[in-house]
Amino acid sequence: MMTLESCPLFSQLNPGELQVLQQAVQVRTFPPNKEIFTEGDTGDGVYVVQNGLVQISVLVPQGARHTFSKVGPGEIFGEMAVLENKPRSASATAAQETTAYFIPREVMLKLVESSPQLSMALLREISNRLREFNRQYISEVLQRERLALVGRFARSIVHDLKNPLNIISITAQMAGMEKSTPELRQTTKMRIGKQVERISELVNEILEFTQGSQVTFVLAPTGYDMFIGQLIDEIRSEMDLKSVKVELEMPPPPVKLLLNPKRLRRVFYNLMHNATDAMPSGGKIAIRFITTGTEVVTEIEDSGPGIAPEIADHLFDAFATFGKAHGTGLGLSICKKIVEDHHGRIFARTELGRGAVFSFALPIHENA
Repeated sequence: MMTLESCPLFSQLNPGELQVLQQAVQVRTFPPNKEIFTEGDTGDGVYVVQNGLVQISVLVPQGARHTFSKVGPGEIFGEMAVLENKPRSASATAAQETTAYFIPREVMLKLVESSPQLSMALLREISNRLREFNRQYISEVLQRERLALVGRFARSIVHDLKNPLNIISITAQMAGMEKSTPELRQTTKMRIGKQVERISELVNEILEFTQGSQVTFVLAPTGYDMFIGQLIDEIRSEMDLKSVKVELEMPPPPVKLLLNPKRLRRVFYNLMHNATDAMPSGGKIAIRFITTGTEVVTEIEDSGPGIAPEIADHLFDAFATFGKAHGTGLGLSICKKIVEDHHGRIFARTELGRGAVFSFALPIHENA
């Protein structure tokens, strides 16, 4: 059994101080789950556990109780309210059959004032406890952040997967119709294959981005007009499902650029799906091209409400999102990375009474 004189906190008291302590101390016993004190109670004294175990806890939002410390034999609790002369900031409950020494506030304060050794020992105890509390708090906060990010990534992936999965579902139904022709079945087979490939690319893109891996890929001379033509044919059917009309305001320029078609395709999908998210009741996406002597600028403009001022300066930052029920805010960051990997640049603007305009410029290479 732990005695007061063997308690590290009081072991350096002189005989006279120890006698004062022993005369004033009270021994209190608490059955399991018995509340010793609760938040808001008066700080009438400090406790030292003789034997047993005490849980220190606080009430957190939603009415839950969070245990942040456990106090065993020889350890003190309840000292902060006594030293600060304020109400208890936490609750103490016997986790098991517990006996504790109770030292009234007035006695404890007199001992602290008269004994520099006790003051230093108490200061070390409080400092160690605060360090442990900070360590535990930081660990719990980081764990909650990790879980929150996992949830956000999961929602983002599910949200992005819905589009190709919907197309696969509808296409499969078409292929399974009794009146389906061999030509239609071949077309649906190709369309499903493209969506499966797109799902694989989408997942790999997110994994590469979140893992920070530096993936190198080959840029090959590619006819931009042919690339755009195939892409628009592929994406139009998807936009139709959301009552969004895709318009090419002009033919794509017949120039060759150094591209990785699979990666660049992701930029179009991200930008156009962002546009459909901004137009839940349908609308229009206009695509136009501006060719200079050194680069081709592709502009994608929607008929939505435009870019929210709150996020205008952080559009391409990772995890920046505004007004969307789903998503991690990675879509535009991924677009930025892909465009920069093509040695290009990406930017956005909005004008009063018009929707958002996202533009990206890709350089024209003489040898492309």
